[in-house]
Amino acid sequence: MSIIWTIIIGFLAGIVARFLHPGSNEPSGFILTTILGIVGAFVATYIGQAMGWYQPGQGAGFIGAVLGAILVLVVWSLLARRSA
Repeated sequence: MSIIWTIIIGFLAGIVARFLHPGSNEPSGFILTTILGIVGAFVATYIGQAMGWYQPGQGAGFIGAVLGAILVLVVWSLLARRSA
């Protein structure tokens, strides 16, 4: 059940992040949006644990996942702009 919940939260976080940071060179589609949200949650968890905001084994919440996904989108757009 945990995997399904992670996929649902990742998808929702990806949708919100793409809504808040629109762009033409961003990944699109259901699967890429879900992966974006899940990667964003992992990024937010890693940064939060490194900064001391989260305890080991504790993950970022929905807002953290959205902020992590926005960070991933910013990096994605910077890399896409440089390669073009």
